[in-house]
Amino acid sequence: MEIQRSAERYHGDHGWLKTAHSFSFADYFDPKRVQWGGLRVFNDDRIAAGEGFPTHPHRDMDIVTYVLDGKLEHKDSMGNHGVVDRYGVQYMSAGTGVRHSEFNASKTDPLHLVQMWVLPQHAGIEPAYGQRSFTAEQLHDRWLTIASGQPGVDAQIRLDADATFSAAEIEPGTELRHATAPGRRAFLFVAEGSPELSVSGKDGVQTLAPGDAARIDPGEEIVLHGPGHVVLWDVDGEQEV
Repeated sequence: MEIQRSAERYHGDHGWLKTAHSFSFADYFDPKRVQWGGLRVFNDDRIAAGEGFPTHPHRDMDIVTYVLDGKLEHKDSMGNHGVVDRYGVQYMSAGTGVRHSEFNASKTDPLHLVQMWVLPQHAGIEPAYGQRSFTAEQLHDRWLTIASGQPGVDAQIRLDADATFSAAEIEPGTELRHATAPGRRAFLFVAEGSPELSVSGKDGVQTLAPGDAARIDPGEEIVLHGPGHVVLWDVDGEQEV
């Protein structure tokens, strides 16, 4: 289990956007942190009121955006237009190609989100978009399985990627577990909380603060103790770009 502290990520301040990248992205490249199995991008973004990403293209990538605070507005070349707020998810299979924009829907309040890209199993599929709203109750002291393309995993959002995205809000005293199967890897990210959240594995116990992440190897089980708002990807551990 490898721990990546928040300060070890790439941090960029563009005025309207403050971002932190867990993996190589755009002009930032770290040969040791290109991806983690099928997880290719994990960006922690804070977007100023009324600002956002103008229309830009994507292709052959499954993109999942999870809103931690504020309201996210999406428009794309397929004619989709939607807004989600806290705990909401927007997802897009870019397939043969799609152009979209993402903006803070509020003119007064900031937006905090994590955007995550996972490698699809097929290239050149028909693009697709969707969104779902969730509540704090649905992820209170339990894993809420939000999106998956992993065989045998039931989720409200279907991906083309062999990957599963889950989230949980853990109260003090609550214990949650996750075990990776042989050939699979997991990526745990602390979205919110206090430095009191702990994760234990075969190498011992680590304390995690917001912005910290743990890369979990195949065949390892982790145990989490709250408090904290965490997100988790379980991915094909051998998949490469």
